Amino acid sequence: MIANASIEIPEKSLYDVLKSTAEDHPNNTAYEYLGYKVSYKKFLDQVDDLSLRFRKMGIRREDRVIICLPNCPQAMVSFYALSRLGAISVMVHPLSSPNEIEHYIQDSGSKMAITLGKFADNFPKIGSIDGFQTLIVTSPVDMMSKTRSTVARLLYKDARMPKGRLGFGMVRWKRMMKDDVRYVNKSIPHVSPDEPASILYTGGTTGVNKGAVHSSRSFNVTSMGMIELSGIYGTGTSMLAEMPMFHGFGLCTCVHLPVCIGLKVVLIPTFTLDSLCKTIVKGKINFMAGVPTLYEKLVDNKYLKNADLSFLKGIFCGGDSMSIESKERVDTFLAEHGCKVKVRIGYGCTECLTATAITPKDEERPGSVGVPIPGMQYKITKMGTTEEVTDCEDGEICISGPALMSGYYNNLPETDKVLKVHEDGKIWLHTGDVGKIDNGFIYFTNRIKRIIITSGYNVFPSQIEEILSRHPLVDSSCVIGVPDILRGSKVKAVIVLKKGVEKSEETLASIHNYVKENTSAYSKPRDYKFVDSLPKTKLGKVDFKKLESSESQDDSQSSPRM
Repeated sequence: MIANASIEIPEKSLYDVLKSTAEDHPNNTAYEYLGYKVSYKKFLDQVDDLSLRFRKMGIRREDRVIICLPNCPQAMVSFYALSRLGAISVMVHPLSSPNEIEHYIQDSGSKMAITLGKFADNFPKIGSIDGFQTLIVTSPVDMMSKTRSTVARLLYKDARMPKGRLGFGMVRWKRMMKDDVRYVNKSIPHVSPDEPASILYTGGTTGVNKGAVHSSRSFNVTSMGMIELSGIYGTGTSMLAEMPMFHGFGLCTCVHLPVCIGLKVVLIPTFTLDSLCKTIVKGKINFMAGVPTLYEKLVDNKYLKNADLSFLKGIFCGGDSMSIESKERVDTFLAEHGCKVKVRIGYGCTECLTATAITPKDEERPGSVGVPIPGMQYKITKMGTTEEVTDCEDGEICISGPALMSGYYNNLPETDKVLKVHEDGKIWLHTGDVGKIDNGFIYFTNRIKRIIITSGYNVFPSQIEEILSRHPLVDSSCVIGVPDILRGSKVKAVIVLKKGVEKSEETLASIHNYVKENTSAYSKPRDYKFVDSLPKTKLGKVDFKKLESSESQDDSQSSPRM
C-alpha cells in the first residue's frame, strides 16, 4: 500500500471555496468564454443572483438539478449556485439520447433541468415524470453582453433557441433572469463539505448507468492534492477547459481546481483541432488537461508547427492510457517548441471523481501513472479479494480516501460491488482495473471489463448489443473497439442478421437509425459489418477478443460507415 502525506483541505462547500477565492482575488479573471471575460467578484455576484432565482423556482437543500450543457458560463454559474443552496448538480452529457435523459431524471429524482434550446426536444414533457417540474432552456450566448453575444451568435451555429411559446413547465433563461427576486429569502444555509454536491453518471465497471455521488470534500481533496503534487499556481495563470464539465476530469481538474486558487478558466464549448490550437497559442494557455488522442493529434497540427509553447506550465493527461512511445513523441515536440514541462500522466475514475494519482512535478517513471495525491491511498489486491499482493505483482487497483464517492445514488447493490471495507477498517474502491505498484509508483496494466474508450468516453459494448438485440432484423451482435487515429478507438458493430434478411443499405440504415435513437452520439457505432456467424470460445461465448484482433488488423474497407 502507498499513500502521500495529507495536506490542509478547505472545510468548505464548493460555493464557500469560490467565495473565499473571490474575496482574496476579486479582480482576477474567473472565466473567459468566446472572448467574454468575468472577474471573480462578478462571477460570485452571478452565482449569488442565480441561486436566488433557483430558490424562487422552488429549489431547496438536497434537491437534484440536471445540468445538461456544454462548457459555458451557465453551466459553471449553475454548478456553484446550486452548491450555495445545498442542492445537488446532476451532470449530464448534452448528446445523451431521450431514453438516457429520461433515465437520468427518474434515477436521480431531479426536480429541474437546464439545457440548450437545441436539446430541449430530448427531454420528456413536464408532468410525464413525477417530481420533474421545470426545464430551463438557454442559448450558448445568453450570459454575454449584447455586443459580444451578437458577434458570437454569428460564429456559433448552435446559438438558436426554440421559436414561439414554450411548452408547459419550460422557461427561457433570459426570462428567468428578469424575474423580480427582491423579496426572495436571502439567507444562506450552512452547507457541510460532506453533504452531497454533485452526481456524475458512469457505467463504472459493470456497464450499468449509475450516478456517483460526490461531496464538496471530494472536489476539494482532489483539487488541492493535484495542486500540491503538480505545482500548479494561481494568480495570473489560466487553465484550458476543453474537457467537458459533465465528466469528473473536466468538472474538477479544469473548473473547481482553478477556482480553488484563482486561475482563469478558459471555457471551450466545442472545438475543432485547429480552433483549439489557435486558442492555446493566442491565449498563451498555462495549464491544460486532455485525453491521449488529443495530445497525439496536437503534434501534427499546422498551427503549432512553428509556435513558441514556452508559456505552457502544466500538461495533464488522463481518460485513457498513453503509450510510452506516444508520450515520448509529444514530450519531444513540446521541448522543441520551447516548453519546459512534459506531459503528466494521471489515473482515476468517476467513482473517485478524477485523477487521484498523478506524475509528480519532479520525477517520472516511463509507463507509470504516478503516485497518489496527498490524502489518498492505493494498493493492489488479488482479483476478487481484499488480500493485498506483494510489490510489483499484478492485481486489482484499489483506492481509499476522502475523494471517493459516497456511493451510487439510490443503488446500494451496485455500490456494495465496488466499495468494500478491508481488514484495516477503511473503505476501498475496487476499480476493476489491473495494475501494480513498483517502488511507490503505480502502473496501470489494462481494464478488466470490456470497455471501449473513444475520445476519453467510456462506451460499454453490452449496452449497444442490448439495443441491437431489440431490433427486429438483428439475430446477434458483438460490439468492439478498433483503432482510430482521431478517437483512439472507434465503436464497431459486427452483426448477424436474422434468416432471410438482406444485407442491404436499407437494412443498415434501419439498424443505425434505431441505435441512434436509443443511445448517445459518442456511443453509437461508427462502422457496421454484417457477417454470417460470430466466432465462439470453447465455452460457447462470443469471442470478442478474436473479433477485435481480426478487425483491428483488417478494418474492412467494405464495412459500412455511418
